Amino acid sequence: MAVLPILEFPDPRLRTVAKPVTLFDAELKSLVADMRETMYAAEGIGLAASQVDVHRRILVIDVSETKDSPRAFINPTFEVIDEELQDYDEGCLSVPGFYETVSRPRRVIIRAQDEEGVPFELEADGLLAICIQHEIDHLDGKLFVDYISKLKRDRIRSKLTKAHKKSA
Repeated sequence: MAVLPILEFPDPRLRTVAKPVTLFDAELKSLVADMRETMYAAEGIGLAASQVDVHRRILVIDVSETKDSPRAFINPTFEVIDEELQDYDEGCLSVPGFYETVSRPRRVIIRAQDEEGVPFELEADGLLAICIQHEIDHLDGKLFVDYISKLKRDRIRSKLTKAHKKSA
C-alpha cells in the first residue's frame, strides 16, 4: 500500500469527470487499498479517486468515530429520499484548511458496487449522506467550493495558489 498525492484546488484535474469502472481486478483492489491509506494518513473521512488523479468512479469513506470501518463504493450513485436539506460545515482534502457551510439533502439511497463488482444499496442519513454526496461530486468534477459564493471561492483559490507557490 502507498499514500498517494492529493490534488489541491484550483488544480484543473479536479474538474475531470470520472469514467465508470468496468474491470474488477487486483489493480482495482490495490488502488482502493492505497486510497484508504491516503484518506487515513490525511485524516479525512472520504476520498474520491479523482482527488488522487485517477479518473474512475471509485471512492472510499469511513465516518466511524474509531476510524475502523472503511467502505469502498465503486460506480456510486444516489437518490434523494428526503428533500429536507441539512447544513453541514464541509471541509475537503483537496481544499485544505477551509470549511464552509453547504446544504445537502438529509437522506439518500446509495447504489454502488463493492470491490468484487457485487451491487449493493444502502440508505444513508446524517454525516454518511453528506459525505457520499460530497465524494460523488468529486467524481462529477465538482467541489464543495462550487456551492459557496464566488467571492469566498476566489479568496480560497487565491490563498491556496499563494501557498502552492511558496511551497514550490
